[in-house]
Amino acid sequence: MYEDPLYYVHKRDIDNLIWLATFGDAVEKPINQWLIWELAQYEGVRPWSIHDLYMARGRGEVPPTFTVPAMNLRALTYDTARAVFRAALKLNAGAMIFEIARSEIGYTSQRPAEYVSAVLAAAIKEGYQGPLFIQGDHFQVNGKKYQAGGAERDKELKAVRDLTAEAVAAGFYNIDVDTSTLVNLKWPSVAEQQRENFEQCAQLTRFTRGVEPGKLTVSVGGEIGEVGKKNSTEEELRAFMDGYLAAARGVWGISKISIQTGTSHGGVMMPDGKLKDVAIDFDTLARLSKVAREEYHLAGAVQHGASTLPAEAFGKFVECGACEVHLATEFQNMMFESPAFPKALKQEMYAWLDVNAADERAPGETPDQFYYKSRKKALGPFKQELWKLTPDVDERICSALQAKFEFLFERLGIVNTYDVVMRTVKTEEIHKEKPAGAGAALAAEDVKGLAD
Repeated sequence: MYEDPLYYVHKRDIDNLIWLATFGDAVEKPINQWLIWELAQYEGVRPWSIHDLYMARGRGEVPPTFTVPAMNLRALTYDTARAVFRAALKLNAGAMIFEIARSEIGYTSQRPAEYVSAVLAAAIKEGYQGPLFIQGDHFQVNGKKYQAGGAERDKELKAVRDLTAEAVAAGFYNIDVDTSTLVNLKWPSVAEQQRENFEQCAQLTRFTRGVEPGKLTVSVGGEIGEVGKKNSTEEELRAFMDGYLAAARGVWGISKISIQTGTSHGGVMMPDGKLKDVAIDFDTLARLSKVAREEYHLAGAVQHGASTLPAEAFGKFVECGACEVHLATEFQNMMFESPAFPKALKQEMYAWLDVNAADERAPGETPDQFYYKSRKKALGPFKQELWKLTPDVDERICSALQAKFEFLFERLGIVNTYDVVMRTVKTEEIHKEKPAGAGAALAAEDVKGLAD
């Protein structure tokens, strides 16, 4: 079974395999992605679903004493994932998720198969084994396109279904369905406000069940409040869940629920160059997590937009019983703001933004504010230049990232969760057919307006 991939990996080390899986031509990319997948199976690195762990938590069999970090790796994905695995091995951590959002797939130019390959290659390189959770974050329906109705609505729903199918086939066995953009607060009752949300979430859950491998149940998450909007309530959670369970009857439902507690994606930079303080509502997070667990037997509530919070805030997620917290922008910021990051490259990326993201510059906005909010859009066009950072620069950036991951893992309580994961999540080998030829090129998607 493994003769072919092992033969090739003896000829080219994993660094070369992941380079070709990322930047190879139409023939090299799919064959090297397949080689990495099969080698991972051989090495005991198993992409899998966190569903069973979350369901055990919802049943009370796993206490809510830790919060799973879901880490969006936008840049330097292979090397950053290696830093994650080094931290995990040092702290015996296993309850962690690697993820990328629909929007990020677009502007970072990382299709699902490429992202999976980078994470798997990093695990192989660092010697990590066991269940590995890779997630599609914010597989979000664009509210404006949906509300346009007719063919535009159908096209938007199809785009989310197509991405879900592509992601699951690649090894994303955890999908966060985000139809919170369809909540309509103009309706008088909370149930009516949430109706489009829970009905479309149920339909996308049903679709996901139709494309998942037979050996596992994909972990699906729902969302009741759009990040950056008003804070969620217990009434909204119950209205969503009651409607969702009725609409999704006959299939495995969601294992967690994302809520809004006052955060925003990426933080907000003020004119003085400092990030705006976030007044996160931990009381809401605690109350809704408890309702999710005790009344609906979910793992709990999920917190988005948290990576730029002050250090002292992270321990509170565990205290509130949050099952998962999503972290993204701070890792990107650490790369850009590292003293080791090449100034010439940053200037070149910012000059690119001046031309290609000019329509995002708000009146009265300072240059620092503009670059802070828009620089993520340069990650895709400059992906290869970032991968070519010299080893000493890369090591300095990733050493700092490893320290950050160790800090987060300790504060979020996932130290020594490897054994819990191994006990609750049973994996099997999943093999893929060797590509016959060149892979199909996928057109870039317009992801403007979608959440990270």
